[in-house]
Amino acid sequence: MTTLVFISFLSLSLLLVCEYAESNLSDSLNMLEDKSLKTEDDEIEFSDFPSWSGDERGVRVLVNVDSFGAVGDGVSDDTKAFGDAWKEACSTATAVLLVPPDRTYLVNATRFKGPCAENLIIQIDGTIVAPDEPKNWDPKNPRIWLYFANLKGVLFQGDGVIDGSGKKWWAASCKKNKTNPCVGAPTALTIDQSSNIEVKGITVQNSQQMNFAISRCESVRIFDVVVSSPEDSPNTDGIHLTASTNVVLQNCKIGTGDDCISIVSGCSNIKMESIYCGPGHGISIGSLGKDNSTGFVTAVVLDTAFLIGTTNGLRIKTWQGGSGYVRAIRYQNVQMVDVANPIIIDQFYCDSPKSCKNQTSAVEISQIMFEDISGTSKSQNAMKFACSDTVPCNHIVLNNIYLKRSDGKAAQTFCNSVKGFKYGYVQPSADCLTQSNNDSDSFINTFQQDELLKSHSLIHSEL
Repeated sequence: MTTLVFISFLSLSLLLVCEYAESNLSDSLNMLEDKSLKTEDDEIEFSDFPSWSGDERGVRVLVNVDSFGAVGDGVSDDTKAFGDAWKEACSTATAVLLVPPDRTYLVNATRFKGPCAENLIIQIDGTIVAPDEPKNWDPKNPRIWLYFANLKGVLFQGDGVIDGSGKKWWAASCKKNKTNPCVGAPTALTIDQSSNIEVKGITVQNSQQMNFAISRCESVRIFDVVVSSPEDSPNTDGIHLTASTNVVLQNCKIGTGDDCISIVSGCSNIKMESIYCGPGHGISIGSLGKDNSTGFVTAVVLDTAFLIGTTNGLRIKTWQGGSGYVRAIRYQNVQMVDVANPIIIDQFYCDSPKSCKNQTSAVEISQIMFEDISGTSKSQNAMKFACSDTVPCNHIVLNNIYLKRSDGKAAQTFCNSVKGFKYGYVQPSADCLTQSNNDSDSFINTFQQDELLKSHSLIHSEL
């Protein structure tokens, strides 16, 4: 059975580290050297995905969109040809759906649905472009462009480009012009309700809104993917994960007008490795808890990243009034250059034209570790922990942090209601951290988690 296994002891390890710290700091430091906390010991196994090099003959059934009437001149509407080619490829075992190189295909909003026959490959070597006029967009599909759903064991690969032609969409955004209505725009590429998916090599760019969304999926690997949108393009998140588990992002280069990577409610067992981010708003968990909602994210590792010129670095953002939790998160081996907020936990997030009212409930944030983080900050507060007075941040661990101001002035750490400890070299000093208490009461039981998962059906809600 094709599966992706992501075995991580991160949550248990961090909890043990923090509990040891409360009783005996020296003992906890010894335990932190234990290999059980090192991500290189995480075991990630991938099943054999289908493969195709283009030289194979007789092994695979080639389904070329040109054979179904696609013109590929960037002007003619090739939507029907793509739909017909999909029906053929999806129903044929060991098929390769080919978008040929050196051609540009104009395709309108389309839903490519499974289940499909075994070992399907989607080979994108050419360029797929969206219509560039928002007024003519299909009203039946206001939030999607290329949407794939109900797939299992499918490989997306190629050197091609998915281009959302987003310029006019960005100009119509309320974030670009406050007189415009705030309405949702399409996501360029969405993979929804699927499992055992691999995406490699392709480029997604200039999306109308979010570039690439993984929603309600299990066992996904994304590597060598490029995501690109202008720095001033609104809400163009690079890779957006929601309600998904066992996801690996490797060797991805992302530059956008919003979060390079955004991880929202219902996500667990996420590993990011060798990520380049910039421009953009950083690598974010959240936002969670908007409109008094419940959100949860757990077991996330970022190992090796480079961020340059982003407005945030490593960020966790939640709204007042929400509930749920963020826990067992580890950031390590991260370098930053001219990042405005290198490390930030914000339980007072408010992305609204109106001020947000104060509320006592909050999404719980605990067991967060920052290790081997270095670089330059454009802001005074290189580390900011703005946590709720009623639901403080717990078990925040800092190890080997070296962040200095870009302008040569002294960097600082801001703390409000944050508990944890530091060890090794930490600059700027984080003396404002207070001793953590045992947070075992914050763990919700399995039944509650299952109910939250069942109720989480929204693909993405941010404008």
